[in-house]
Amino acid sequence: MTYENILAETRGKVGLVTLNRPKALNALSLAMMREIGKALDAFEQDDAIGAVVMTGSDRAFAAGADIRDLQEKEFMHLFLADFPHGPTEGWHSLNTMRKPVIAAVAGLALGGGCEMAMACDMIIAAENARFGQPEIKLGTMPGAGGTQRLTRTIGKAKAMDLCLTGRMMDVQEAERSGLVSRIVPVAELLDEALKVADTIANMSRPVVYLVKEAVNVSFSSTLQEGLRFESRAFHSTFATEDRREGMAAFVEKREPQFKHR
Repeated sequence: MTYENILAETRGKVGLVTLNRPKALNALSLAMMREIGKALDAFEQDDAIGAVVMTGSDRAFAAGADIRDLQEKEFMHLFLADFPHGPTEGWHSLNTMRKPVIAAVAGLALGGGCEMAMACDMIIAAENARFGQPEIKLGTMPGAGGTQRLTRTIGKAKAMDLCLTGRMMDVQEAERSGLVSRIVPVAELLDEALKVADTIANMSRPVVYLVKEAVNVSFSSTLQEGLRFESRAFHSTFATEDRREGMAAFVEKREPQFKHR
């Protein structure tokens, strides 16, 4: 499918979504978000794809929401549409993806761009990446996870700092704070993200789904509830062919051949 604001392609077992509004620093317009949702839905339904990478340009992953789209909106419109998490919005697809999504971030990831990166399952960042939630400078506040995912990831003090002052943090601070999983040179960013995604895509897909779900449960449950969920998920892997193959391959000192069942 051809899109106006993004590029969607496959790299082996990996789906690649590239935000493609360079003149606007990949500002997240409503049209772009809907295209992202369609591309993610297509990759989610494609049995040949095991993981997805989302990226932007060297200058910007996404510099925020497109303010021109929001400037004239009123409360009732946003409320009735359940914006931005309604079923017709790209955020809905990103929030419900079972397949892992890796954000490959270079340059600016601000406002909605930071929120989109956090909605992915991990962030691999280039040395020039910068993150922030500057919505307060516009007389509004984060609305797609900025006060929620950011607080759970980097803690209350830093989340308050970023959300109340609108300041940006560089990639070194982001990694120290636990927002970023690894830092790579700008020129190596996409290759590294695709390499990580390909590694994941070659694992047992049912087990990948279980691991992703279990980690996400840890954000919304008590430790005891999470441990119980993890235990039951672990037990369920023993009903899969892939668990038998993986352990047999280990004992036989060979690479496993997972069949995703």
